[in-house]
Amino acid sequence: MEFECPPSTEVSNRLVELLLDPGIEIAESNPHTNKTESHETAKPGNSKPEYVRVDNSKRVSKFQSKKGIITSYHSDVVVDYCRLLSDLPLALISEILNHLDPKELGIVSCVSTIFHRLAFEHHAWKEFYCERWGLPAAPVVLDSGVADEKSWRELFVEREFRSKTFMGRYSIDVLYGHTEAVRTVFLLASAKLIFTSGYDSVVRMWDMEDGLSIASSRPLGCTIRAVAADRRLLIAGGTDGFIHCWRAVEGSPHLFELRSTKNQNTEFRLWGHDGPITSFALDLTRIYSGSWDMTVRLWDRYSLKCTQVLRHSDWVWDLVPHDTTVAISSGPDVYVWDTNNGTLMTIIHNAHVGNTYALARSHTGDFLFTGGDDGAIHMYEIMNDHDETKAWKIATWIPHNGPVYSLAFEFPWLVSASSDGKLALIDVKKLLRTSKHALGKRGRRAKHLHQSTVEPPQRMLHGFKSNLFSVDVGADRIVCGGEEGVVRIWNFTQALEIERRARALRGMRLENRMRRRKLQAEVSNKSGRNDQCSVAAAKKNSGNGIWPNKRGVSGKLKA
Repeated sequence: MEFECPPSTEVSNRLVELLLDPGIEIAESNPHTNKTESHETAKPGNSKPEYVRVDNSKRVSKFQSKKGIITSYHSDVVVDYCRLLSDLPLALISEILNHLDPKELGIVSCVSTIFHRLAFEHHAWKEFYCERWGLPAAPVVLDSGVADEKSWRELFVEREFRSKTFMGRYSIDVLYGHTEAVRTVFLLASAKLIFTSGYDSVVRMWDMEDGLSIASSRPLGCTIRAVAADRRLLIAGGTDGFIHCWRAVEGSPHLFELRSTKNQNTEFRLWGHDGPITSFALDLTRIYSGSWDMTVRLWDRYSLKCTQVLRHSDWVWDLVPHDTTVAISSGPDVYVWDTNNGTLMTIIHNAHVGNTYALARSHTGDFLFTGGDDGAIHMYEIMNDHDETKAWKIATWIPHNGPVYSLAFEFPWLVSASSDGKLALIDVKKLLRTSKHALGKRGRRAKHLHQSTVEPPQRMLHGFKSNLFSVDVGADRIVCGGEEGVVRIWNFTQALEIERRARALRGMRLENRMRRRKLQAEVSNKSGRNDQCSVAAAKKNSGNGIWPNKRGVSGKLKA
């Protein structure tokens, strides 16, 4: 990889001194004539430039062509001189690498040892990871007691590899325990826990790995339509308008004590809504709750007080916050609010024919996915242009024959659950611009594609009767619940193991292929030397009048 500057390109003396190494020698030319003051003779066939040291105030390069002509250039003009990328300052190389996408950065790391070190340790890998999946969980502690700390590149490659398993083999685990329909499921992948609830008003906690029931709460007295959790707080909302909360118990093997009787401070309720609660979300400082009372309330996690109320003109079905904004579906419309000052940023009118039931959002907050009564799924890009927020429709899919009740997104997969009893898996990676140099500060991060070029869902999962109400995705698993009253887990870890074995076999085949090529090269080199020796011997024998064949030898013997 080289950079070539044409002879007519003009740069300052300071930039030339920056790019040229201190060890490069320069030849001086006479400023009053066109001839170069040099006492050296150019050798024909030599196209390499020669340099001699002169005073730094006047520098001219001398170049010898194949014809032996000596050419000189003044210091204010960059010569037709090839520079390697590795000769640039490390800071400049790092800035160049910052404009590459993950695939390009991986290719550059294979060029040389210098680029391998720079690309392997580059800070862009952290940006790539966080843009797709957010910040990772705490490092895993090994049996030896040492944390398994990996570089950002290793974390990215491993997560990217795991994301491909949803097209492979799977197994289905069916969890029994609810007596009525399951309205909501939530997967807490960092703790390997699953929380479910529904018409039986009981919140159940399951182990994600083996599918066993860990604990269940007492009946809360009404239908539970929404559940959300992190490693510090678990919340559930019902049709009576309350928010039932459990704090994490320090030292508990499963974070929460759903039937806590010893410490009453770990279980409490928040009141404020006048209608059934339909959706929840948590971040580091706030609790978000949406209700059929046409409001979304923001609660402070520390004072447990409502700090803001966002009012709408129809029932609130779903909400997804990101940073200082929150997207809310109310009736057929989608609203995007600024949570810092409570101002409305933009409205997507009539996103669906009928109600917009489900929302999902990327970790960067740039892309918003909607599902509704018409069975369609829309993808929007949220853009800020000169203090004005706009929503651009990128793509539309219609994979279902009934309303889409739930959406879940984990890059690059969008998973939808519908009343037709099917799950649709959509890969949105091809719709995104991954190269940073194609973005700009206000550039669109999605590609301009005609609707006819948008690929259909990559996979449809069947096996349910009807009415899937909720779905969640994460950690090689898809969890869903519906009208049957059971929870199903689609486990793709088998595909992960198969892909790992296939990758190991491909590596062994490649290694064997390279070893065979090396042996063939060595054999060909030896045979080439033997041929050269035989040719030399033949020439020598022919000079002595002895023919190196049977006829010549037999004739000599007869003589």
